[in-house]
Amino acid sequence: MPSIGYHASHEQFPPRDLLRWVRRAEQAGFDAAMCSDHFHPWSGEQGQSGHAWSWLGAAMATTALPFGVVNAPVGRYHPAVIAQAAATLAQMFEGRFWIAAGSGEALNETITGETWPAKDLRNRRLFEAVQVMRALWRGEEVTHRGSITVERARLYTRPEQAPPIFAAALSPETARWVGGWADGLITISMPRDKLCAVLDAFRESAGDKPVRLQVKLAYAASEEDALAGAHRQWRTNVFEGALSEELRTPADFEAAAAFVRPEDVRRAVRVSADVQRHLAWLQEDLELGFDQLLLHNVHPAQEAFIDAFGERVLPALRSG
Repeated sequence: MPSIGYHASHEQFPPRDLLRWVRRAEQAGFDAAMCSDHFHPWSGEQGQSGHAWSWLGAAMATTALPFGVVNAPVGRYHPAVIAQAAATLAQMFEGRFWIAAGSGEALNETITGETWPAKDLRNRRLFEAVQVMRALWRGEEVTHRGSITVERARLYTRPEQAPPIFAAALSPETARWVGGWADGLITISMPRDKLCAVLDAFRESAGDKPVRLQVKLAYAASEEDALAGAHRQWRTNVFEGALSEELRTPADFEAAAAFVRPEDVRRAVRVSADVQRHLAWLQEDLELGFDQLLLHNVHPAQEAFIDAFGERVLPALRSG
């Protein structure tokens, strides 16, 4: 039976609201959840920046759902600190926590004033960070001097089972590289040919490791409302990684998105007021072999989305 989760977007919505909505999602039949981990939103229109790790403890304590978090364990964070935070959640909520690790975006990681590295160095320090975290979860004392530095660190509170590390990848090149060391892949919805290329590349090096998909969608009461809301909230998120990973402030993203039209947002977001259309898209995703779909409605109508999909989409997906 496929797993269908709810994505909590900290850059878009206040943490108090997200806590209420993730509980509502569980009651509606969603069986998993994940959240973003931002310091800045992508735009002033989104306008939020709740701390993911503070929120995760509350969310996991008040639901029974497994949770993931999209996180760069380098940059504004240090991997030993992320290893400690993840170990604490995994120890309190055994078997319910996982990380989607990525190399980060300048939007969040440059707030410390450090130089923003080139992509190859960002990948290198991500790989080193993952090795450091896994060693700490094994109970080792870790000293590491490379693109990141760790001096005699040891975790004393550890879960019985280390949390899985899924790698976030948006291109075949990155997917092929992470397949050798990640526990699984998470990517985002994109045109089918591009999505298949990412999946095929990952499977070349990863075999049958699990694959998860974060689905970007816009659902509202009408097609016009769905498209308008997607444009207001997500027009800053239609760019390729070569640009989106380099821009440093919400104002930079707003300037880049000044000429993005509502119709342009459809390239990155599945826009429809018809739940049957969304159902058909999701069924196509499952046919590609994804183990879990994590649904992110970029439109503010979160409660309507949760209720409609819980009643009409989730049962149909699970019935085959």
